[in-house]
Amino acid sequence: MASIYDFSETEMSGQTIPLDNYRGKVLLIVNTASKCGFAPQLEGLENLYKKYHDQGFDVLGLPSNQFHQELSTDEETDDFCQVHYGVTFPMTKRVAVNGDDEDPLFTYLKDAAGHGRIKWNFTKFLVGRDGQVIKRYAPQTKPEKFEADIVDALSQAE
Repeated sequence: MASIYDFSETEMSGQTIPLDNYRGKVLLIVNTASKCGFAPQLEGLENLYKKYHDQGFDVLGLPSNQFHQELSTDEETDDFCQVHYGVTFPMTKRVAVNGDDEDPLFTYLKDAAGHGRIKWNFTKFLVGRDGQVIKRYAPQTKPEKFEADIVDALSQAE
C-alpha cells in the first residue's frame, strides 16, 4: 500500500472513516488509552487540533487495550475522553497495535516510520499532506513538543 489513504477505520459511532478523507491534510494518528498515565496528553492533542484544524490539521485517536489500560467499552472510552479532556477530534473503536490481530493501519505506520513494535500507549505518527509518514513520536513526547513539526508540515504543498 502506498499511503494511509488506502485504509479506513471505524469511528466510535460505527461510521466508517476512509482515511482518504484526510487527503491533502496533515494528520496525527495516536494510539490512546484512557487509564494510561499519558492520558492527559489528550488535552494537548485537542488544543493542537483546535488551533490548526482550520489550516488543514487533523488528529485521529485509536484507542487500544493492548497494554491493558483502556476502559471496558468503546462508549466508556468516548465519554471519558470528552468529559475529562474535551476531545472533539475523531476517535475510533479500539484496535490492536501489535501482534496477529493488529490493525493494518498500524502495520503500515510502523513499516513507513522504519520502527518496529509499538511499545506503549500514545505513540504518535505525523502524516504529511501527501499521505506519507513524516515522523514517529515516543509515548512520553508531549504534543506541544512537536507543534513546530506540525506547522512545518502544514506549510508544505501536497
